[in-house]
Amino acid sequence: MTAERPGPGAADHRHGGVHTGGALLVVGDVVTDVVARHQGPLAGGTDTAATIRTVPGGAGANVACWAAHQGGAEVRLLGRVGADSAAWHERELLACGVRPRLVVDPEAPTGTVICLVDTGAAAERTFLTDSGAALRLTPGDWSDALLDGVARLHLSGYLLFSEPSRALVAVALEAARARGVPVSMDPASAGFLVELGVDRFLTLVEGVDVLLPSRDEARLLTGLPDAADAAAKLSRHVPLVVAKLGAEGALVARSGNVVAHVPALPATPRDTTGAGDAFTGAFLAALLTGAGPEAAAAEGCRAGAAAVARVGGRPPVAGFD
Repeated sequence: MTAERPGPGAADHRHGGVHTGGALLVVGDVVTDVVARHQGPLAGGTDTAATIRTVPGGAGANVACWAAHQGGAEVRLLGRVGADSAAWHERELLACGVRPRLVVDPEAPTGTVICLVDTGAAAERTFLTDSGAALRLTPGDWSDALLDGVARLHLSGYLLFSEPSRALVAVALEAARARGVPVSMDPASAGFLVELGVDRFLTLVEGVDVLLPSRDEARLLTGLPDAADAAAKLSRHVPLVVAKLGAEGALVARSGNVVAHVPALPATPRDTTGAGDAFTGAFLAALLTGAGPEAAAAEGCRAGAAAVARVGGRPPVAGFD
């Protein structure tokens, strides 16, 4: 099964140096999240009371859903899932307004992430990740026709953490450059970045126009303890860097300088899963409708605040929430 293949969309136009009038194509992970909300430390060797829900997730899929929720642009998603839950994931993406193209893996099940969420004040979470089919996208799953009518391409950083999907990233970047389509990426995981290596990551993202790291990812990629210094340094490698700082908002950096600090909106956190994805999706959707980076970052902060007040990494669906 594959969902509809994105066809030609609106022509690409420019507005103030920003692409408008075309679609956003997200390439990334689609996974099943098992969210376990508990209070206080886990009790080793015995039971810990928790509220457990199974919800659709994946950084790439979450970004696409929040971008569609923002409105104003068509959003498409290329991902790989197992036959075990392909139909469910397709329905959930369509319900969020995303046009999915899901490649069904003949061998691997859909990726699964167990999200352990401490329901204390910070609602911090720990992930146990089985990537399954999510990181088995290959260049064979790519078609340059996927870029027809596309004004922006977003790549989930998780794609860099396996050899097949790294090869896909290289093919997608080359195709986007040939068409003049700007490309964004979020590094996705500080833990996986350590395994990949900073120098290798920076080499792999050459040609990316926008980088959206978390505070920890920005620090890791630069070796600098201060988030502003880290964002500024990264912007010497990537033209536009937007560092996500959680409750402290976001930093916008260009050409080695931080040019804006956008404040966060007040929120009472229930589950921080997907907050960075919400920021990224809303940010990219705002760029597509003509917003500048600072205004787009404000939209990202607004979406991030909405995301932490919900369980799971997706926006509400009309009629169901």
